[in-house]
Amino acid sequence: MSTKFSELGVPEWVTSALSRKGITEPFEIQKRTIREGLEGKDICGRAPTGSGKTLAFGIPLVVKTKASKPREPQSLILAPTRELAEQICKELRSFSGKRKVFVVYGGVGYGPQRKALANGVDILVACPGRLEDLIEQKELKLAAVEQVVIDEADRMADMGFMPAVKRILDQTSDDRQTILFSATLDRDVEQLKKRYQRDPVLREVGEKTPDIKKAIHTYSVAAKSEKSRIASDAVKALWPAIIFCRTRHGSDRLVKQLKRYDIGAESIHGGKSQNQRQRALRYFSKGKVQALVATDVAARGIHVDGVELVIHYDLPEDHKAYIHRSGRTARAGNKGIVFSIIQPDQKRAATKMQTRLGISDSVRKIEPVELTELNSFVETIHKPLPETKQKSPNKSGTHKTSAKKKSPNNHNKQRPKKHSKNSNNKPKAKKSSQKSRKPNKKNSQRPQSSSNKKRSQQKTNGAPNRKARRAHLQPANRSK
Repeated sequence: MSTKFSELGVPEWVTSALSRKGITEPFEIQKRTIREGLEGKDICGRAPTGSGKTLAFGIPLVVKTKASKPREPQSLILAPTRELAEQICKELRSFSGKRKVFVVYGGVGYGPQRKALANGVDILVACPGRLEDLIEQKELKLAAVEQVVIDEADRMADMGFMPAVKRILDQTSDDRQTILFSATLDRDVEQLKKRYQRDPVLREVGEKTPDIKKAIHTYSVAAKSEKSRIASDAVKALWPAIIFCRTRHGSDRLVKQLKRYDIGAESIHGGKSQNQRQRALRYFSKGKVQALVATDVAARGIHVDGVELVIHYDLPEDHKAYIHRSGRTARAGNKGIVFSIIQPDQKRAATKMQTRLGISDSVRKIEPVELTELNSFVETIHKPLPETKQKSPNKSGTHKTSAKKKSPNNHNKQRPKKHSKNSNNKPKAKKSSQKSRKPNKKNSQRPQSSSNKKRSQQKTNGAPNRKARRAHLQPANRSK
């Protein structure tokens, strides 16, 4: 029997606002925390990214927060990055009613932020660095803060913000309600819990840490100028794929580059509107595009089953980011591949990360020429490949993989053949390609140069797999 928000004590004006957004039933973490949040209890919640944590803490804050004085917000939400802070602010504004919600972060001018604080902000979303700057400039004070939320607390610690977080919390009301949300409850989060929470309610949802050893981990070493071509070859061989970039600009640039290689792709990042993000996710979930290009923060809201390939286009900042990125594939008993594109000057950092993760002995190097057979690697998971096994990216040399000897058709029985030796069987492949390549209809109508014939034929032969792969994709009902 489904639970309604009203059954959790959420007032009608909030449920109506959520309903207009298409949100009618709470996620599990919301079911387990909203009522206690409304009651004013301290909460320590662990939930995976994309589980609906924003509403879990946002609803109690919106309901409980009252009108504030200028420069004296009543509720405070701390987030580790600009993108996440923007996302939280936008989400809360969509159902906050008369409550004033504002966000402050670094990298932009102080003027608009000072003006908003002077006019009065009820719920303030902030990154620690800019918040401390504004406090030092006497643009606001925190003594009136009665509700504090620390979102992505583990990430906050990884980025070195924990000292600032403690200084900020020390300036808030002694009687405040403190809510911690994190993907993992590590030592740093435990310290916050002990120091700043009173008899917190512990609520945990989902798996603690993705088991990335269920996937096969691969890499190629390439110059920066070759990265987009290598990524496109990998996606053509195996998709649906999620590609991770470090920046918004880099994500948008890569989408344009992939389209030039006739790869259907969409980007998701903090600079996109909610409608744009939802559309991109919908296209990806339904198989209308082959690749989703995302930044780390924006990808926290991506939960789609059947992702077969994760590409680290830009190396993650640390091993935790590698885990959360890679955990998007090989889920629920399915197989998948994690593929890192490493620039020559990044080999040492990549090796160090692999060693810390305990996967250095199983990581397999792929030469660019082997990318067309990437899907055949799926069948080799947990099977030794002496010829391709690498202990670290520092080792050089060309390694011929035994994967080439295996038929790529063994990957999934539902899939038609991808790279048949009888490539003259074009009518059938072309029909399937035209049917499933809606987003790239313009590209498919372009006259092909002779230099692109080989690449185009590979794409055409692989296109029929799209229909089969769609069956594995489940669009997520997102409330974050």
